[in-house]
Amino acid sequence: MTSHPSSALTVIPVVTREELNQFIALPWSIYGDDPHWVPPLKSDVRNAFDHEKHPFHKHSEAQPFLALRGSVPVGRICAIRNRNHETFHEEPVGFFGWFECVDDVEVAAALFDIVREWLRFRDLKIMRGPTSFSTNETCGLLVDGEPGPPSVMMAYNPKYYPNLLKACGLTKVKDLYAWQMDDQMDMGYLLRGEKLVTRRYGITMRSFDMAKFDTELETVRSIYNAAWEKNWGFVPMTDEEIDHMAAELKPILEPKLALFVEDSDGVPIGFALALPDFNQVLKKMDGKLWPFGIFKALIAKRRINWMRVIILGLVEEWRGKGIDVLLYLGLIRAGREVGITQGEQSWILEDNDKMNASIKRLGGQMYRTYRLYEIPL
Repeated sequence: MTSHPSSALTVIPVVTREELNQFIALPWSIYGDDPHWVPPLKSDVRNAFDHEKHPFHKHSEAQPFLALRGSVPVGRICAIRNRNHETFHEEPVGFFGWFECVDDVEVAAALFDIVREWLRFRDLKIMRGPTSFSTNETCGLLVDGEPGPPSVMMAYNPKYYPNLLKACGLTKVKDLYAWQMDDQMDMGYLLRGEKLVTRRYGITMRSFDMAKFDTELETVRSIYNAAWEKNWGFVPMTDEEIDHMAAELKPILEPKLALFVEDSDGVPIGFALALPDFNQVLKKMDGKLWPFGIFKALIAKRRINWMRVIILGLVEEWRGKGIDVLLYLGLIRAGREVGITQGEQSWILEDNDKMNASIKRLGGQMYRTYRLYEIPL
């Protein structure tokens, strides 16, 4: 960790197109030749801050900032006011996200200070993060775990980031776990559970029907908001946000890895979604679709051998009955069909004891920890 005279350091709000270009490009100078970093598509980052393209901006506020030493970008951050979080949780919490920084506590402190000022001006009392823009998207700081590239839509950062946040007074508010899983899980337990649950409750399972995409998406919407509404930090997604995320994920969606469970009357009561790890594709593209990125993507897509279980949940009245076994077993079988035999389930709240115990019982290994931080304003 280094320190420099503050006179050469400035932090500016990102306003112009050129400033946004610098904001987007900064990670390339931070990560350099890090073999585990997965460059995001620059167009995706640009669209996230386009008020016409990302529905978050219709109900909330986000202001990106850029730290410059002289004229050289050395850090970035985004101040976030999520009004839906404030309303749903009835707490005056603001957020920060999109944090990237050189190993310099002065730069980090300047970035966090300006976000705190921005949030205080809006009468918020706590700064929490990182989130981009909410817990429904990428969030948390990687603080511990096995080396390697992140799974799709999971965070990655240099090892010195936790020390920067600690030096700036931020403390842990919640840890998020990632579990590594493969198709050698306790199949006997899963098969016995499948037999018992289907016989006792008449439960059936089916995959996502792409021919009825809009109807299926509406079912996912109702299950998602019902199944997660009591989770710490959860904020219901608006209709526009779900539509936006669905449009982003549709090109990489494998219908066999999107599963519904239904009761004996055919009513959907749970849903699981595993995404093929498209980060294996993004790693080849260096942030660009053109001129050659799209061709690299098509080649790399055929070789994806990892998936991330991003959603697995049941409506409240059907929890604790072993029905999650059907979803795990369905994902293992579907994964084998498409050539995927391992992956991760993430993220799981550290105090979600039932879910963590269930995954461990099946043979999952908790292999990475992500952290959300906060500081009073």
